[in-house]
Amino acid sequence: MTGRARAPRSAALFALVSASAITALSGCGGGEDPDVGTNGVGKLPAAKIERKAKAAAGDARAVRVHGSVTSKGQTYRLKMRLKSDGGIGEVSAKGGSTFQLLRVEHDLYLKAGTDFWAQHEGGEEPSKSDVSAAQKLKDKYVKVPPADPAYEQLSVFTDMEALLDGLLAMEGKREAGERGSVGDTSTIRVTAGGGRGGTVDVSLEGKPYPLRLQRAGGAGTVRLSDWNDGFTLHAPKQEETVDYGKSISSGGHTG
Repeated sequence: MTGRARAPRSAALFALVSASAITALSGCGGGEDPDVGTNGVGKLPAAKIERKAKAAAGDARAVRVHGSVTSKGQTYRLKMRLKSDGGIGEVSAKGGSTFQLLRVEHDLYLKAGTDFWAQHEGGEEPSKSDVSAAQKLKDKYVKVPPADPAYEQLSVFTDMEALLDGLLAMEGKREAGERGSVGDTSTIRVTAGGGRGGTVDVSLEGKPYPLRLQRAGGAGTVRLSDWNDGFTLHAPKQEETVDYGKSISSGGHTG
């Protein structure tokens, strides 16, 4: 009888111990290091996270840029793919026209619709002759002469190094902010000047690439993706191009 009475209490004790062990293990899991399985930058001070993000961007061979950028009072919407020797994509100027850019090494090409080529600086109404001339350029690639002021203005949108240097610039004291995600990728945010000087969301997976930027002073938000995804650039065929002459910017067509 005595032996039979002990068995239930032993079983109950075993169940209690097992439950306590599970609870303890669960408690340990709840305090697990959040950086396990990441690239480790989340443990670093904010300034070092930023430096690693810039270094990763500087070593990359290609990137996709998508978002809005405000420069000198003008806002542009960018949809560009860039690499070290050129880029291709679309630029939309707020209150203006949309145009496409293609740069293959030093050769820069611009393609746009009739409205773009017919417009005048200051909003002056185009004449019939302006419209007629613009129709000949519609959806054709126009090679931008290197000496034309438009070359420098437009080529920056196709220059991976220069564009990223400008986009990644922030102002003020750096602080590590919230963890979150951009798409399916876990990130940590670095803020500058309490957020007023810009923010950058840095990948916690793989290389610490910058994935989303909010520029200082509300000067635009940009997504950076497809890091190191290679693509091919080709100059347009001869029948797709038009020779505009020595200058394309005398009529104000770059605004």
